[in-house]
Amino acid sequence: MRYDADVIITGGGLNGPALALALARAGLSVAVIDAQPAAARAEADFDGRAYALALASQRLLAAVGVWERLAGQAQPILEIKTTDGRPGEGPSRFFLHFEAAEIEEGPMGFMVEDRHLYAAFLAAMRTEPRITHLPATTVTAQEPGPAGIAVTLSDGRKLTGRVLAGCDGRQSGTAQRAGIGRTGWGYGQTALVCAVAHERPHGGIAHQFFMPSGPLAILPLTGNRSSIVWSEREAEAKAIAALGDAQFLEVLRPRFGDFLGAVTLAGKRFSYPLNLTLANAYVAPRVALVGDAAHGVHPIAGQGLNLGFRDVGALAEVLVEAQRRGEDVGAADVLERYQSWRRFDSTLLALGMDAVNRLFSNDNPVLRVARDLGMGVVGAVPGLRRAFIRQAAGVAGVPPKLLRGVGL
Repeated sequence: MRYDADVIITGGGLNGPALALALARAGLSVAVIDAQPAAARAEADFDGRAYALALASQRLLAAVGVWERLAGQAQPILEIKTTDGRPGEGPSRFFLHFEAAEIEEGPMGFMVEDRHLYAAFLAAMRTEPRITHLPATTVTAQEPGPAGIAVTLSDGRKLTGRVLAGCDGRQSGTAQRAGIGRTGWGYGQTALVCAVAHERPHGGIAHQFFMPSGPLAILPLTGNRSSIVWSEREAEAKAIAALGDAQFLEVLRPRFGDFLGAVTLAGKRFSYPLNLTLANAYVAPRVALVGDAAHGVHPIAGQGLNLGFRDVGALAEVLVEAQRRGEDVGAADVLERYQSWRRFDSTLLALGMDAVNRLFSNDNPVLRVARDLGMGVVGAVPGLRRAFIRQAAGVAGVPPKLLRGVGL
């Protein structure tokens, strides 16, 4: 059977290009089916969206040739402060304070704006001859067979490959066409996302403020700017999202506090309903799911993209090793290795974040005491604190090679 590409990837957001680059640099041919026009998210104007990349994710980006294009636009995360409290009252006396100096590897992570990250991926893909990028195109049908998989595109073309990687988000058409169901639930929360400029420097400190209605993350960007991810109950969030910019800031200020001085908006505002959605399987005949297509999680710890990059590292490693052994990279036993590697870890972390959100997103006095004491214990025990720091940086355990900065 003749193939148009060894691996066909649906989804050109971030996980798709990362997987394409990892595979292509290891010798596999790749086609990336991208629903967006090529430059749709790589525009000069900042729209307010940004990502917290764990140190392990930064290593993956370096290994696939993207980080060198980003390093000058990334803000290192040097400290993380986690507090509990109510809007306008300030935090409780119990808190967690993590410092990068407690581990040997350097910063725990980096904040990178969406426009810069996406543009870096586009530029890197253009230099890789083994990648065919098909923007403004979608997959309308897929048909697995014993020797490969055929996909039909929105423009009528057909492509054949040995495996189809679904990097197409929480509403993954790849998963639906493969007959993979999902398990999950809504949180009754909406994330309000924007960026703000402030008078005082943030010092590279990321803040997570747990409030009864949901957590507020204040994440450092380059310059005197921070990214805001504010989880709020749905009805309240809808009312806040409908406010003008000045009124929005008035509601934000009691929650944000004045520790960075006066704040102003530094980009557009967005809102996203929050839910947990887990694919019931990560693989099907000739199909593998990656990132949100496999596990859409709460943004409480900023781990969504980092989990996706762990999938990228694992799937790329499995496929490349199978290729070098002369195996069929789309065979069921090969894809099962990927599922066995990632499914338990991702599900455990997703459910852990779900539990943390439920524990902190309430005003129950008994739970308040329990969680504050728990934070106090973790903060007071160096071994526990260091373990949490390494987990946040993505360097705990033995991650895939690419997340250790080791090429395939």
